[in-house]
Amino acid sequence: MRSWALAERIIAALVLVLLTPLLVVIAAAVRVSSAGPVVFRQVRVGRDGRPFEIYKFRTMVDGADRVAANVSPAGDRRITWVGRALRASYFDELPQLANVVKGDMSLVGPRPETPEFVALYDATERRVLEVRPGLVGPSTLAFMDEAAMLAEAEDAESFYRTFVVHERVRLDLGYLEERSVAFDLRLLLRQAAAILVHH
Repeated sequence: MRSWALAERIIAALVLVLLTPLLVVIAAAVRVSSAGPVVFRQVRVGRDGRPFEIYKFRTMVDGADRVAANVSPAGDRRITWVGRALRASYFDELPQLANVVKGDMSLVGPRPETPEFVALYDATERRVLEVRPGLVGPSTLAFMDEAAMLAEAEDAESFYRTFVVHERVRLDLGYLEERSVAFDLRLLLRQAAAILVHH
């Protein structure tokens, strides 16, 4: 898997170069949609419990994290008009390719959580921290409609803490047993297909 890890970084770097025109257009759209930085940075917990900054195109108004909880149900008024389009297309996640190049993340793996939610993991669940988190993974596929699920919950934050966090970890723990280059490639293809259908 070490050679695959290096290959992932090279692939991510090449994709970033190829997507530069698109990234510039998205950056400009984010800039004009509302005041604030183009790239949203947030501390997530990575391999072996080490914190790192994850990168995303900003989809919410600046300072949204100070307005409400760190969960975002469908219809969240903090999301900008450009942000809605980026989330629907998953283009807001593209800056995470830079996280892959840096070695903070892999193309495929458990999705990284924020420290406040990782603190809820039990000893078994913390096994997901044995590998680098991924841009996509089993829980990403399973929770593509997470925003809609949260919108239907009576208390979105409580539902996320008591169900979503643990169900996502349960799915990602399965990745630890199946992980291989072939499995990663299949997940990438499934995610790409799912985004096209979902969009």
